[in-house]
Amino acid sequence: MPRFLSMIRVNENEIPTDEFPEDFNERMGKLLEEITKAGVMLDTAGLLPSSEGTRVTWSGGKLSYTDGPFTETKEVIGGYALMQCKDKAEALEWAKRFLEIHPEEWTVTCEVRQIMEG
Repeated sequence: MPRFLSMIRVNENEIPTDEFPEDFNERMGKLLEEITKAGVMLDTAGLLPSSEGTRVTWSGGKLSYTDGPFTETKEVIGGYALMQCKDKAEALEWAKRFLEIHPEEWTVTCEVRQIMEG
């Protein structure tokens, strides 16, 4: 079965860290339990803020390092999920269900990409 990487993109400046809906964690926990029991979820995690990250760039034969936060970037990857699904349609269905748990006033993007095998 193919594997898919789901990357969650957020604007860190627009996500309130202390104003999650009351039942958000419960609903998210139920979805993660369901996707795990279905044998789809291989790994998932949120990421620390970009202020704690570093970008390493290779250009012109030289490396450069840029410490976060990355002010020139509107969206950053805030988390990921590694899933094994029967096809892309199934991966997109799980991504849809994940996004629908978030508050309507948030903008959260989920980029789903199949992993190139062997």
